[in-house]
Amino acid sequence: MKIIECVPNFSEGCDPDKIESIARVLKSFPDVHFIDYSGDCDHNRSVFTFLGKPEDVLEAALAVSGKALELIDMRSQAGVHPRLGAVDVVPFIPLGKTKMADAVDIAHLFGRKLYERFCVPVYYYGEAALVPERRELAHVRHGGYEALKEKMKNPDDLPDVGNTEFNPRSGATAVGAREPLVAYNINLSCSDLRLAQKIASLIREKNGGLKHVRAIGVVLKSRNLAQVSMNLTNCKETPLKMIYEKVEKLAAERGVEILESELIGLAPKCAFTGTKPQKLKLVNFDEGCLLEKHLKDFSIG
Repeated sequence: MKIIECVPNFSEGCDPDKIESIARVLKSFPDVHFIDYSGDCDHNRSVFTFLGKPEDVLEAALAVSGKALELIDMRSQAGVHPRLGAVDVVPFIPLGKTKMADAVDIAHLFGRKLYERFCVPVYYYGEAALVPERRELAHVRHGGYEALKEKMKNPDDLPDVGNTEFNPRSGATAVGAREPLVAYNINLSCSDLRLAQKIASLIREKNGGLKHVRAIGVVLKSRNLAQVSMNLTNCKETPLKMIYEKVEKLAAERGVEILESELIGLAPKCAFTGTKPQKLKLVNFDEGCLLEKHLKDFSIG
């Protein structure tokens, strides 16, 4: 059986009614295994995780994106997380024996259908990228929503699907195919934005830091805490233990401790190689956070 995971990120993390309305759409698809969702008001972002057969995942992803586009108006949206639009990122991940080519195919089909149904321009990234420079999501999202109107006028930055007319309500969407990643945040016991940004710059791969780590530094205004927010694209080579210890060392050199850490969505077991969740001060871990558990449950079901 071919299984695809989808992890759409929507630009709404503050209004629980809107988030629940989006979740109800996914709950209405009986053949899709709806695993997890969460919203964060500081990032003003919600993340949903579900998996199933490619055809079922495709229809569920279109339906849930349609609901998000109905509810979210980017003209009044603000948050510390980079974003392009209301439906910000929609990645498709091959699981089990599913090939990456299958994930690329469904990503391209989703992008075309998203534009056909909702007139949202699409940029393909990751393994689905049609332009080599767009393999990195950070490149696609450079400048964010605020720069999108002018960006879409540049011949080198035209969307892969759709016209160049800027829709201020919905923005644009990045659609990709990728391997499983770990979304991981570390909260510091301070509110020093510069410190979080400095640590992020020192650990991210493109600056010569840890392999497979993308990182930014932000402040959570609701809690007055500095956060190092990360995506880990290969936990086999760079497990969470390596990241935690590096951040811990850099913070300690500046007289700051790690307060806690958190996962957003699921993580493969390989992420915990050499450590245990409690040693990472994870505040939201249980067995349901492991990707393999849900893959097994879905296969059995």
